[in-house]
Amino acid sequence: MKRLSRIPIGVQLVALLVAGLLVAQAINILVLFALPPPEPVLYRLSEVATALKGGSLAARDGRPMVRTTATVPPPPKSSLDDMAMVTQVVLAETLGRPVADVRLYPANRAPFFGMMNRRSFGLPLGEGPPRREPPSFGRGRGFGPGGPPPDDRMMTGARPRPGDLAVFGDFTAALRNPSGGWTVITSTPEPFPNDWQRRALLWLLACFLLVAPAGYLFARRITAPLKRFSQAADRLGRDPMGPEMSLRGPAELGAAAEALNQMQSRLRRFISDRTAMVGAISHDLRTPLARIRFKLEAASPELKTAILSDIGQMEQMIEGVLAFIRDETLPRRRERLDLLSLVECVVDDSALVGADVVLDEDSLSVIVEGDPSGLQRLFGNLVDNAIKYGGSARVRVGREGDMAVVLIDDSGPGLRGEDLLRAFDPFYRADSSRNLDQGGVGLGLPIARATARGHGGEVVLRPQAVGLRAIVTLPIAPD
Repeated sequence: MKRLSRIPIGVQLVALLVAGLLVAQAINILVLFALPPPEPVLYRLSEVATALKGGSLAARDGRPMVRTTATVPPPPKSSLDDMAMVTQVVLAETLGRPVADVRLYPANRAPFFGMMNRRSFGLPLGEGPPRREPPSFGRGRGFGPGGPPPDDRMMTGARPRPGDLAVFGDFTAALRNPSGGWTVITSTPEPFPNDWQRRALLWLLACFLLVAPAGYLFARRITAPLKRFSQAADRLGRDPMGPEMSLRGPAELGAAAEALNQMQSRLRRFISDRTAMVGAISHDLRTPLARIRFKLEAASPELKTAILSDIGQMEQMIEGVLAFIRDETLPRRRERLDLLSLVECVVDDSALVGADVVLDEDSLSVIVEGDPSGLQRLFGNLVDNAIKYGGSARVRVGREGDMAVVLIDDSGPGLRGEDLLRAFDPFYRADSSRNLDQGGVGLGLPIARATARGHGGEVVLRPQAVGLRAIVTLPIAPD
């Protein structure tokens, strides 16, 4: 099974097509030989003569005939062969009328004239007619407007009887009336579907019922690795630190998966190197800051207070950077969780310290897949910002399509213009009316957005008539 999964997709698809074709042909052959052939539709010459004389229009082995009248006989749609001429002559003699007063030919080019009993011509079964002199019947009576037919186009042999000749398929026969005009007899058109068409539909239905389920299962086996590949690529985009892709599947997908794993490995090294460098720089900055603190002991109180304030802010920035790096480098534990329950915990924690925060009663329970601690830190950060700079927070959990949506509204002055565009820039700080973090360094929103994007979601800010709205979207976990 594992070796089969390594077969290229193109080879598997060709094998599927060939197998389906072979099965369909096997079904066709089985149906063709298992069912008896349909009975041919034929009209005995005696039945045609009776209908032309005004008698019964019924046929024992054919469909009912239709009788009409016309001023001129209907023209033939093709030239008549020897058997058709013989049959027309026999019909004329049966009716007791000249050949010129009788017409008999196929309604279309598919039917033909034939003998029901070859022995009536004095011929052994399976043998063709010998070449003899033209038959005596029909000679001299004329054969339509063109006169008698050429001798070499007439069938030879003994005179056939009307009951021995038949018309197979649709036909048109006409007889000149003594008072003028023609009596026209035509066969009833073939219905749809006929016997052969019903058999063809049966073949198609049987082929579909047998081939379609097998083809669906086989095609699903071929395309299943494609779905796993797309899911793995999506996980890589959301979490470069996640597990590598399994190399199961066709040869092409195996090569693509290996290339994707190599790319993920390079991304990990790139992120680790850059993160380690920033972390090392931030950590090493503590040493010169400590020396500056020590040297400030001899400075004047005014100068000491001003510089210590700047040093404290720098140390806070360094702590924020180190915390951000620590969170990004730690492996994330993903699990299915109820987003509404997680947001309720964040709201309850803020309410315990006396904050004005409310969870909307219309909130919906939505299941997502993510890191509980990271998501709790994300919503805690946004709720804290709403409380600090908007005075209150109103939270609502819902869904839009296949995404979970969390809305966090405040009633503060909001952000406008450049502040709104640059709110997610690291270390960016708005004016005093809305500092992103009182005493902070401007890493709260960048960390929140990085966490949301790491889960396949996003964080955006929208100005309201009153206050600011933070919108968090996260993909809903598949069932």
